[in-house]
Amino acid sequence: MKKLIVSFDGIYDDTGYLFSFAKCLSAAVKNSPYADLFEDIIATSGFAFRMWVDGNSLCPSATSIWSFDSQKNWVENGGLLCDYVGRYWGQDEIEQERRLQAIDIIKKSIDNGIAAIVWDISGCEWGLITGYEEEQKKLFTLKANCEESEITYDLLGKMEIPILSVLTITGRSNKSQDQIIEETIKLAKSHYKGEEWCENAKGLDAYPALIGFIEEKFTQECSCSLDYYLGTYGGLKYYAWKFFEKYDYLELSELYKRIYQAWKSAFDIKQTKDIIENEVKNGIIILISNAYELEKKAFELMKSKFN
Repeated sequence: MKKLIVSFDGIYDDTGYLFSFAKCLSAAVKNSPYADLFEDIIATSGFAFRMWVDGNSLCPSATSIWSFDSQKNWVENGGLLCDYVGRYWGQDEIEQERRLQAIDIIKKSIDNGIAAIVWDISGCEWGLITGYEEEQKKLFTLKANCEESEITYDLLGKMEIPILSVLTITGRSNKSQDQIIEETIKLAKSHYKGEEWCENAKGLDAYPALIGFIEEKFTQECSCSLDYYLGTYGGLKYYAWKFFEKYDYLELSELYKRIYQAWKSAFDIKQTKDIIENEVKNGIIILISNAYELEKKAFELMKSKFN
């Protein structure tokens, strides 16, 4: 048996809804030989800037409908090297082949002392695989809510949402910090322009979708979903702010600080007041609308100052 000691200690998540892929990625890096990159990786992989919104029903799963195959390139933007194995809808004929490939890279990663980031071992969320037991064919897991558990090899990729997505960190590249920052901004711009695939509203278009839903379609049954959206994207904006602050991009840092504060204020209001009251709902709409205007300014600044 091989099992790593991994935790989410030190991963800042002041809403409790930080996007589970980003949270698990940061924790895997923090508990690896490349720990100096853990604070930046949520931004440098582009996730601090990404938004996906289901404007019809506000389904939380919209935050996880994106091009899983892009994970490797996105994470490697941050100065890491990765392996990746995926298997999706309509690919049943390669299910066993890909599962075996995934188990192989998971075991190699654990042997190298780094947890693997894996889809749907955390209740339709991302989680970490922290170890394995070869004789009993078991994988040890750490869910995004900090709960430890285990699954058998044959359940990998066949749980509540039966698709497979496994990312492992295999090393570090020789990319300079300037290259990483430049390409991070390219990732952000690409997402804002809607160039990254998703079936739902994405990039800057996610704002009108969310605002319109709150204005026209919100019911009490959607309350938990709105918590999820506000907490998820509020949590991510924090990392955009801190990334630009760390590297002295003062204009962008100030914009994302204000964007984060608007999302966090909307989240906090939602936790303490009844959004069915028009005054409360309008207050949340105003805050998200302010964040929208600020993020459009950030996008324009990126376009004007960074090719």
